[in-house]
Amino acid sequence: MRTTNSLRNFNVRDKGAAIWSGWNRLQRTSFGIAMILLAGALPFAGNYSFSNFLNTPISNFADVLIYPVGMFVLMSLGLNIVVGKSGMLDLGYVAFFAIGAYTMAICGKWTHLNTWEILPLGIAFAMIAGVLLGIPTLRLRGDYLAIVTMGFGEIVRITALNTQKIGGPNGMANVPNPPSIHTPLGVLDFNIMTPNSFYWFVLVLILLTIWMIRRLSVRRPGRAWEAIRQDEDAAELMGVPTLKYKIWSFTLGAGVGGAAGVVYASKTLYISPDAFTFNISVLILSCVVFGGIGNIWGVVLGGVFLAYLPERIRFISNARQLVFGLTLVIIMNFRPDGILPRKKREKLSSPAIETGAK
Repeated sequence: MRTTNSLRNFNVRDKGAAIWSGWNRLQRTSFGIAMILLAGALPFAGNYSFSNFLNTPISNFADVLIYPVGMFVLMSLGLNIVVGKSGMLDLGYVAFFAIGAYTMAICGKWTHLNTWEILPLGIAFAMIAGVLLGIPTLRLRGDYLAIVTMGFGEIVRITALNTQKIGGPNGMANVPNPPSIHTPLGVLDFNIMTPNSFYWFVLVLILLTIWMIRRLSVRRPGRAWEAIRQDEDAAELMGVPTLKYKIWSFTLGAGVGGAAGVVYASKTLYISPDAFTFNISVLILSCVVFGGIGNIWGVVLGGVFLAYLPERIRFISNARQLVFGLTLVIIMNFRPDGILPRKKREKLSSPAIETGAK
């Protein structure tokens, strides 16, 4: 009996996770609703006396919340499906972001479709690109997969750069804004003067992505991803169709990136190949690693921090990259698993087991 009881005792590294696990369903739901309401009210924080602290040197707080903060969080969640859940290194994630953005620009200018009708198309085209890339390349692992995905990201950017029909190096301007939405609380206008509407739109996409990831994580795909991340060979020997579930994660992550691209193009009204460089892929991957690979809330926190910090210290000009890099080095030395790492449980040593082993 002593041995059985000792097996039930775990050392939870993260105290926050221990507190969360002790709450009942009502407490968790109440806390979640409170956090959503707090996130929804963030754009109004720039209206108070501390707005000078929140605003960046070139943008107000509400605009920064959309891009880069909101976009980085959304894309980080999508990349976390690939890197955090399945353990695959993707260095070309910006390609799906670009596909969604160009889908919005092309369909918005050349057809009569509006943003809400183009959004599913942007997601679908990005997912199709994920399948087409995944089928021949996801048999690779590690560095080889990273090199192939990095090449794919550059192929998409260079293709857009050399295709004159979509603007070439000049990009595409006059991308239409989303049409207004009538709600019980009023009309939501989407234009350059109403950034709050775009922020709430991005927030809804983030919440839907979190919901999707959490639902899949406790079902067969999530268990398969976990097995693949731990040991792909062992998972395959146990009968897990690894290629199938790797394509699943790659495709779902690509769809999230495509959705972010559609929102980005409809907000900025102008896109060009220079907005989809390799640096964006590195920054999004940094958000995932910095926040905590595999932890949804850690990834969200990492996206917020790494998106907001460079904008906030822009007043120090070129030296901001040095400060940004130094901050990453210092924090990652103290928290090598990320700010909020995956919850790891380790069995406590049991005298009974140790005695039996001897």
